[in-house]
Amino acid sequence: MTKVYKQVEMIKKSLDLLQTELSRVIVGQEELIRQVFICLLCGGHALIEGVPGLGKTLIVKSLGQVLNLKYSRIQFTPDLMPADIVGTNIVNEDPDGKRFFEFYPGPIFGQIILADEINRATPKTQSALLEAMQEQAVTVFGKKYNLEPPFIVLATQNPLEMEGTYPLPEAQVDRFFFKLKIGYPTPDQLMEIIDKTTEEALPVLSQTMGAANILEMKSLVREVPLASHVKDFAVRMVMASHPQEKNAVPKARQYVRYGASPRGVLSLVMAGKVMALLEDRFNVALDDIRAVAKPALRHRIILNLRGEAEGIDPDEIVEEIINSLPK
Repeated sequence: MTKVYKQVEMIKKSLDLLQTELSRVIVGQEELIRQVFICLLCGGHALIEGVPGLGKTLIVKSLGQVLNLKYSRIQFTPDLMPADIVGTNIVNEDPDGKRFFEFYPGPIFGQIILADEINRATPKTQSALLEAMQEQAVTVFGKKYNLEPPFIVLATQNPLEMEGTYPLPEAQVDRFFFKLKIGYPTPDQLMEIIDKTTEEALPVLSQTMGAANILEMKSLVREVPLASHVKDFAVRMVMASHPQEKNAVPKARQYVRYGASPRGVLSLVMAGKVMALLEDRFNVALDDIRAVAKPALRHRIILNLRGEAEGIDPDEIVEEIINSLPK
């Protein structure tokens, strides 16, 4: 048990060090960093939504430096092709003049991948990420190439400007472990941003952990036990988002076409395990499930025409589920 306690303490300390180091260049966003850390330990990916200028790119790039992971950025544009992401075979020539195919890996061969403005690329190019996100491997001309663990995709999209964009298919959105929202900074935070970005050069960030530490923490997460009543609570929370279910909340019956998928309940459970460890517990509580409900479910609830017409936010539906679901 002493070893387990030390491992739990390592997870808490790792998050504290990560937030402390990132605070040297990032103002606020502690909750966002915490949720990305949860995704990393669960082996999931995150879709980050926010208006331009809130530091999404800087956060991901800084994470790569602090975590000592290979960082790679993919700027999605309408003319981006799948080969620009996964790589392609190039005809090369040896010293004897004999020609051969040589594989040149694309930017997907990193460990922390920034898919910037993912909704600006065509669905064909967006789909190039699917195999990598699900299998942690890519296939080029029939040959499979494994990606180096830990591997996480952090995709960004702008919720305001929809002209010239291609909304992500529901099947691809569902593959994101969390959907995270970046809020606008407060006046005090804006003042701090000015001080950090205009009066002095950005500091060089120190490495607080590496791939081996992350993989060790990931293995510990799966060992956290899950009581039957907590498992039942997670299932009931997901089923309450389905309009045809007898226990569906009123807003789900009114505004939802399809409720959260089975991946939703898996995200709730895995993220709940990390939350328990961060709270110095080796068992998952109902509050751990509630705490991760919005980022785990908001992108998996598909609104009907009425919900879209009235501008319903899926967070409102998740909030009603949290408040009304009996223990």
